[in-house]
Amino acid sequence: MATDIKDTVHAVEAATVMALLPNRPRVLALGEPTHGEDTLLDVRNALFRQLVEEEGYRTITIESGCLAGLIVDDHITSGTGTLDEVMERGFTHGFGASAANRELVRWMRAYNDGRPASEQLRFAGFDGPLEISGAESPRQALTALHDYLAAGVDADLLPCTAERLDRLLGADGRWTDPAAMMDPAQSFGQSAEATELRLLADDLVALLDEQTPGLITLTSREEWDRARLYGRTATGLLRYHFWMADTSPSRMTRLVGLRGRMMADNLLALAERGPVLAFAHNGHLQRNKSTMRLGDLRLEWWSAGALVSAHLGEAYAFLAMALGTIRHQGVDTPPPDTVEGLLYALPEDRHLADAPRLATALGATRPAPCVSPWFGYSPLDPAHLVDSDGIVFVKDVPQS
Repeated sequence: MATDIKDTVHAVEAATVMALLPNRPRVLALGEPTHGEDTLLDVRNALFRQLVEEEGYRTITIESGCLAGLIVDDHITSGTGTLDEVMERGFTHGFGASAANRELVRWMRAYNDGRPASEQLRFAGFDGPLEISGAESPRQALTALHDYLAAGVDADLLPCTAERLDRLLGADGRWTDPAAMMDPAQSFGQSAEATELRLLADDLVALLDEQTPGLITLTSREEWDRARLYGRTATGLLRYHFWMADTSPSRMTRLVGLRGRMMADNLLALAERGPVLAFAHNGHLQRNKSTMRLGDLRLEWWSAGALVSAHLGEAYAFLAMALGTIRHQGVDTPPPDTVEGLLYALPEDRHLADAPRLATALGATRPAPCVSPWFGYSPLDPAHLVDSDGIVFVKDVPQS
């Protein structure tokens, strides 16, 4: 069996990744099993650089806020802002503190220097403007969408004035109160103002769609595409805030599902303009239903990867990342009867496993699930082995 398993692994390189796939996917997604370990992001950076240089990918998107990501994109395409400013303001979830993310931005900016716009790399965050503690106000997205439309269509076509939007939005604090995540009664999402804003946001997005030819001619496809992002984000945030105010047992399931939907919509929009390299937690990119436990509550929802895969078919590919040890987090050598343990026994420090061939090599010998002592690390589910195109395995993750 060991020989068969060894035959399924290769070096972690662009050429070996592409050899696993029937064709170059429109969205090539690489997952990680935990956040906050720059060693895993270094592997990502090296692989994505090869895929850019050898396979022609031109967009890199990660699990970070879609609106904040515009700051990074402006920097790498035009040099707007300093690197320090971009790392502070252009990432959410604390990811701007990562040295590996900093190196990714620095390299993308250097790659673009002197190249025409048609050959430049683009950066995007594909997560909603959300955090574990809650969601942002829809103000930025709604007002930006309204401003774009107000500059390009007759005023009498607009469903409201900017002043009315501002009055309905009110203070941002009533949208961002962290108490609302745990107590629906503290949420503003089902107020009369929020209900009216949902209708207005829907009308603004509809108007954007109706006026597409004229708006693209008047502005540019780039500006129109950004307005679409504002529209998706505004409607997504208002829907998310609505369910934050819900008191039914399905409240948390709807919230995680809505986040997955927002992620998927952003990935699909990015894929419309060209091939995309995506990076996030495995749970956001896998083809199967994702699960999470909050105390006694078990949540289950279709992740962004599952949704995008349903739309794109073979044009979506997913490489799960797995690891052996994170000793500084109490994750020790994996048991030998787990997928992680079988891969850990191989001599290479890093390798790419052909997941379907590995499943075939294991045959009826079904690996046991690996159990992590650390909440922040999610081992592979062996039942999902055949649903990924490959496994990028990192043997040991040292403390950064």
